[in-house]
Order: sequence, then C-alpha cells, then structure tokens
Amino acid sequence: MELVAHLCEVYVLDDGGEVDLDLGNYERFLDITLHRDNNITTGKIYQKVIEKERTGEYLGKTVQVVPHITDAIQEWVERVAQRPVQGNSQPQVCIVELGGTIGDIEGMPFVEAFRQFQFRVKRENFCVAHVSLVPSPRSTGEPKTKPTQSSVRELRGFGLSPDLIVCRSEKPIGVEVKEKISNFCHVAPDQVICIHDLSSIYHVPLLMEQNGVIEFLNERLQLNIESAKREKCLQQWKDLARRSETLREEVNIAIVGKYTRLEDSYASVVKALQHASLAAGFKLNLKFIEACHLEIATRDKDPTKYHEAWMQLCDSDGVVVPGGFGSRGMEGKIVACNWCREKQKPMLGICLGLQAAVIEFARNVLGLKDANTTEIEPKTVNPLVIDMPEHHTGQMGGTMRLGKRRTTFSDENSIIKMLYGNPKTIDERHRHRYEVNPKYVPTLEEHGMRFVGYGDEKRRMEVIELRDHPYFVATQYHPEYLSRPLKPSPPFLGLILASKKRLTNYMARGCRLSPRQLSDASSDEELSAEECEKLVNAVKPLQLNGFLSATPSTRLTNGRAKDVKSAGKAVAAEEKQQNGATTTNGEIKCNGNSGGSNGNVH
Repeated sequence: MELVAHLCEVYVLDDGGEVDLDLGNYERFLDITLHRDNNITTGKIYQKVIEKERTGEYLGKTVQVVPHITDAIQEWVERVAQRPVQGNSQPQVCIVELGGTIGDIEGMPFVEAFRQFQFRVKRENFCVAHVSLVPSPRSTGEPKTKPTQSSVRELRGFGLSPDLIVCRSEKPIGVEVKEKISNFCHVAPDQVICIHDLSSIYHVPLLMEQNGVIEFLNERLQLNIESAKREKCLQQWKDLARRSETLREEVNIAIVGKYTRLEDSYASVVKALQHASLAAGFKLNLKFIEACHLEIATRDKDPTKYHEAWMQLCDSDGVVVPGGFGSRGMEGKIVACNWCREKQKPMLGICLGLQAAVIEFARNVLGLKDANTTEIEPKTVNPLVIDMPEHHTGQMGGTMRLGKRRTTFSDENSIIKMLYGNPKTIDERHRHRYEVNPKYVPTLEEHGMRFVGYGDEKRRMEVIELRDHPYFVATQYHPEYLSRPLKPSPPFLGLILASKKRLTNYMARGCRLSPRQLSDASSDEELSAEECEKLVNAVKPLQLNGFLSATPSTRLTNGRAKDVKSAGKAVAAEEKQQNGATTTNGEIKCNGNSGGSNGNVH
C-alpha cells in the first residue's frame, strides 16, 4: 500500500487498478499479484468516509480527521492485509510504504493513523522502518547524519519510534557513522542498516540479509522463518546477482517513445528488457529516442536532433515502440516501424506501437496513404484504428479497457505462440482506448500481416506478426506488467534473442535457454554436415509458410551456417539428453514454457 504524490509510469494491476510504479516493483521483486485496494490514496480514504456519512453511519456526528479519517485508514489496512496475494494462502506480513517526507501535510493523517495502529495490533505485530538519506558532500566526502537525526526526531515527535533506520548513501558508511546515528536516534547499532549504491539492484536483498535484517524481523515479529527455506530463496537472488555481474556481450535496444525525458515513464518496459537480457545472457545497453525527433519536421527545424536520433536507431540491435496517447510523436513511431520492417530489424510494438505498425503497413504496403487512427484524425477516410464501443468521446476517465484480459491464439504456428509455450490462450494486462478496425483485417492479412492473437470472439486484434521478417511482433496488451526477474516476458525475450540472432537456436531447442550454450553461439566455426542435417530436420516443423525469412535451410544453401551453429549443437545435445545424457546445468526457462505465473498460460 502506498501514499503517492508524484507523476511517473501508470502501472496496471490484474483487476484494472491504475497505480503508482512502486507497486510494480513490489510485484516484480516478490512475485505476487496485488489489487487496486493495495494502493491507498487520500482521495480513496476521504471518499470512503463521505460515503459512510451520506448513508448515516456516523449518526449525524461531525466528521473529523481524528477519529474518522484515521479510523478509515486503519480499517483499510486491516482489511487488505488479509487478502491473498500469492495463491490462496493468507499473508503473514503486510508491508505499508508511507511515501513522502515526514512533516508533509499530505501525510499527517496517515502518520497519526499508524501511531494509533501500533496500539491496536500490539508491539509484536508492528514494526517501523525509517528510510533516510545520508548525503556525502563532494567537498569533504564526510557522511552527514544531521538530516537523519532531524527526521527521526520529528517522527518520534509524532508518536512513532523507528525499530530500523535504513540509511541510503552513495558510498558505504563506516561503523563510527552508524554508532553516531544509533546514539542520537535511540536505536541499537545493529538496527542501523546502511544501503549504499550498488552495481545492480539484485544485490540489495543480499546486502540487507548480510546486515541482519531477516534475523531482526524474524525475532521482532515472531515469524518463525525456517533457515532452510530462507537459504533456498536467497540462493536464487545470489545466482541472479552473480549473473548480472558476469555479463560481457552487449545488446543495444532502442526505445522509440513519447515521454523519454523522464525514463521512469517506461519503468516496466525497461525492467522487462533487463529481465529478458539477463536470462538470455546479455548486458543491456538502452537508448531512449524521442519519437518526434525521427520526423521530417524535426529535420527542417533541428537537423542535429534529427540525425542523432536516426544514428541511435541505426546503431541498435532491436527496437521497442511502447504505448502512449495523443498525436505528438505518432508519425515518428510510424517511421520507426517502417524502418524496422524494411531493414529487417527486430521490433516489438506495445499498445500504441501495434497501432503504429498497422497504420504504417496500410500506408506503405496497401497503398492507403491517408490511413490513420481516429484518435488523431477523427474524420480519416481509412480508419485503421478506431475507438472501442465502451469508449465515450469526450469522457476520458474510466473509459479504457483495463486489467487482465484473455487472448486466444490462432491455430496456425507463430513465433509469439511458441515463445509462450504453444498455449491456446494467455492472460495479459491491458490499458488502451483504441483498437485495430476489424474490417481491414482480411486485407492486411492478404498482404502479409498476420493477426495471430485475438480477444472477444475475434472482434479485437491482440497480436500481430509479419511474414519474411526475423522478429516483427506487436501486442495490444502490455506484456511488461507481468515480467519478473526470474521469469522474463516471452515477447521481450524473443526480441532480445532475435536482436542477437539467437532466436532460431532458442526455438530449435524447444524454447529453452542455457547460458553456457548461448555463449558458444558467436563462434565462426562452420557446422559439420551431420550437424547441418540435424538442425534442418529440427527446425522444419517451425517454418511458417515463409514467415521465418532466414531459416537454417536458406542460410545453409547460401554457404553461411555460422549464425545457426549453436542451434545445431543444441539439437545434438537434445538428442543426447533423450538418450540418457545428463541435463545441462544452469538452464533457464521462459515463463510461458515453464508454466509460471507470467502470462498465466492455460
């Protein structure tokens, strides 16, 4: 739960709740499913209290911040804390993040509510962790503890005494600084936890464990956590952190977006790319390209920005065209889709990215030069993208298609279906107001655009792919919302692999990853005749009527087999395994193939 007061990415939950991106961080790190009620805001609390007053629950009493608002906050926390977030089991611990700074007027009712709450649930069920910045001015390099002392003093003045003080700093803090904070803030030295800037966020849980946080909480809240279970969970994070430090080969991905000035606008997309890159064994090098800088208008107005944007796009291994709203930058997204299609550059379009890809295809392949979306041009002659029936023009609030919805795959083979593990349906989260006009679908398919996923009895187009292209995939849903560090999203994993020419290898192996075998894929050695034959036989079932433009058989007839060398070795390894060989260690499975929660494969 969280009190938020800043603007960034809108994160969408299963039930359609539009919340702050911090809830996305909780879902990703804990691999849980949160709900709209896990997000507390001042507006929700006041609305609840007003509704109670209107129905006479206060019996005509004057409604006040104390006790009515504070009671409503406590009741909300107690109610939501009992709701399962992983399976059907009741949670043992509820983490409440009170955002902002101590002393902010927006947070005062919440601080008072939790002051009362500590007596309501008793000390053994309540623990306060205060997060504070310990700055180190460059002029002296000495950590300053006064801000922490001041904030703790103010917090205690409001009736809350911290059990843990978590100090954020640029560099590690010495023992003498911890002791100083301990003396002035009335906590034991081992209750001062220092979290400095790390090379990877995946090292943070390990650092907290090293600082004794788990032992403290286990004793303070009487959790009785088994040491064996704890070690098993931490081992996964240790492996993940170690893997993130040993990556050497880079993959360059460009995000062509509308809100690139604030990178948090695409936080979930960035995280999904990181998860996929880490699983595939590559170090992610991300480039943000402002979509409008790719447009002809920018070339005339600011040639430097125009050429810099195109240089970044050309230097990328793969491209992501994410979602957005409004007309600004739309033509830049369309131009990026056109470039990826014609230059055979791997591309993943998301939401508006799918709509831009469809419009581009209609303009340049179907010859419908005036093709557009009614969001930008309501009176366009060829509306390739239209508003949904439930969207009411002029009314913006509460009119989008939100939350988890089912997508059904077509019976024919497709790359995206194989990446998910060949299920009939998947559930993914949506956030859009416009969709592809179904009356243009037959014509688009006749010219090579394949609609391989759909929803609502084929009335809504969900997934597209292109024939004769290494990886040109776009989804109406947002796959980034269900990506997890240990279970990367299939569309993003496909993009990363295609960007490094490893997708054929991956699919030939049955959509399984092995870091050791992927590291051999860059070798320039030629395949033996026997390996070539095995590879061709293995990939034949995957050929999609010309969809895979660079199939192994084509490359072999051209005398260039190095791009699929690892796939041939993988196929040989598979056969050895089937004959009793030992399974390769360190294998990572994409969530769609392993039956994980990401994508919710049925």
